[in-house]
Amino acid sequence: MEAQTSKVVLSLDAKEVASLKDGVSFKKNPEDGRCYIIYKSSGGFKACKNQCKHQGGLFIQDIEDLDGRTVKCTKHNWKLNVSSMKYVNPPDSFLQDELEVEMLDDGGMQLVELNPIDPWLAEPREPQELQEGEVKITYLTHACMELQLGDKRFLFDPWLKGPAFARGWWLLHEPPADCLDRLCAADLIYISHLHSDHLSYPTLKVLSERRPDVPIYVGDTSRPVFWNLEQSKVKLTNIRVTPFGVWQNVDDNLRFMILMDGVHPEMDTCIIVDYKGHMILNTVDCTRPNGGRLPEKVDLMMSDFAGGASGFPMTFHGGKYSDSWKAEFIKNERKKLLNYKATLVKSLQPRIYCPFAGYFVEAHPSDKYIKDTNIKNRAEDLNALINQVSLDTKTWTPKPGAVLDLGLALKDSSEAITDPPANAKIYKDSWEFDLYVDELNSAISSEIFKHESWIQFYYSWAGFQNYNLVVRMIETDDGFKPVSNGYDYLVDFLDLSFPSTRPDREHSYLEVKNRIGVMRYVVLHGGLWDDLYIGFQNRISRDPDTYHHKFWNHFQTQLPLHSPDWEQFLLRVPPIQETDSLNYGLLNYCSIL
Repeated sequence: MEAQTSKVVLSLDAKEVASLKDGVSFKKNPEDGRCYIIYKSSGGFKACKNQCKHQGGLFIQDIEDLDGRTVKCTKHNWKLNVSSMKYVNPPDSFLQDELEVEMLDDGGMQLVELNPIDPWLAEPREPQELQEGEVKITYLTHACMELQLGDKRFLFDPWLKGPAFARGWWLLHEPPADCLDRLCAADLIYISHLHSDHLSYPTLKVLSERRPDVPIYVGDTSRPVFWNLEQSKVKLTNIRVTPFGVWQNVDDNLRFMILMDGVHPEMDTCIIVDYKGHMILNTVDCTRPNGGRLPEKVDLMMSDFAGGASGFPMTFHGGKYSDSWKAEFIKNERKKLLNYKATLVKSLQPRIYCPFAGYFVEAHPSDKYIKDTNIKNRAEDLNALINQVSLDTKTWTPKPGAVLDLGLALKDSSEAITDPPANAKIYKDSWEFDLYVDELNSAISSEIFKHESWIQFYYSWAGFQNYNLVVRMIETDDGFKPVSNGYDYLVDFLDLSFPSTRPDREHSYLEVKNRIGVMRYVVLHGGLWDDLYIGFQNRISRDPDTYHHKFWNHFQTQLPLHSPDWEQFLLRVPPIQETDSLNYGLLNYCSIL
């Protein structure tokens, strides 16, 4: 098998996108003459090739369709509802292969084709009967599942200790007492992506000290999952970067396949595990796994469910961002997420569905506001909704240490699920805050921050410019009050200058208050800004109230793979005089306050 690939088959500029009418539009690629159909509605865009799956005929507008959703094949009059990608004449015949629609920062659009679209169909296997105890799935915590598959143990996304996203996320569920032993006994590990609630270096440090050679599989994303392994000082010796859409054979009975996310192919992945013809699908955090095309009727499906994994809108203030506006927005977004997940499960019809990867809490006392505001979905509510819309799907809401015996579950046995002992601890109530917060705050006293020129050095290293945005960065305490010896500066990303006042020209403006320990730790180690944004470690206001995807995407996913060379920086700067060191960090931006 060759690796799954993605190819841009049609590009439209912002003017062409703006000209698309509601309903069906036909577009031709001027380079190769191939035709495509784009459907526009209030929910966004859908697209497909202009090619009938029956015998390859071209579609034209169906003049009998008053809703503007249907096209008709010129060969045999087959009809396709482009809004659903289902053939309506003849009914229940085919499902049209969708193209991924990517909206660009400049308002343009790309249509992307995955090839093959359904690679799991290669080398199909007939399901064999499973014996009791042969396949067991144990929920440990958050996104961490242990799969016993015959004599192999396969572990997903082990975050078992420490925080994620700097100090913003902490484990909600107390993992079983032997969870680290289970980690170190695994035969293979899958890590879906680089976010620290999946790639947990405090957890992997334990593994590196006891079994550094365990095979760890990751997808071949453009941003490597272990991009900062050397920086982490964690010694792992058997990381296996795996091509997308190719079966990886573990033994005669066990294989798995990693797939990319359609929305975030640069960093996000999901996985299909096949044991004796029985498939387990784990979509993890993917927004649109495999471009929306997934295997149907798998034996077990797992996905995220909770929401709340973003700084928006909790960390925003000013303008419309009142507590009441935030509460209403969050309520609506969570409801939409529940409905989307339930609809996805209904369409895929897995035998069993398990929501997971949403069990985190903003436990640090300084984040009480976020904890109280960032209301998340409950797994029980999603499963109740699924039980209403997908009658043939059984649902499982596991507690830490709970075990699902897949063989028994497929036989509808009442003994398929083993819950943890009645006295088992379910929720964490202690997190070693000081240990991890002190490590972050150790960056505050780093030598580099005694020199104002670190600012220009850092943002030059970051490599983002030619964008009409001015950002004011303010270092604060835990309560987001400016600290007396902290930096307060402007960055003009149009020409990457650092003015003392905002420029006279028209420009977009962000004001970002960052907790000093986290911001300096991120700067010192060249970390991604997810720690600040997803970790709720800043407070943001913006004028106008516009999301600058290009800016945030760069600092969250596109920073250089190597950290800033601070040793070289310190060799270049003049030594600090004793009198200067008392006042380092105070810039003249305060003159415009």
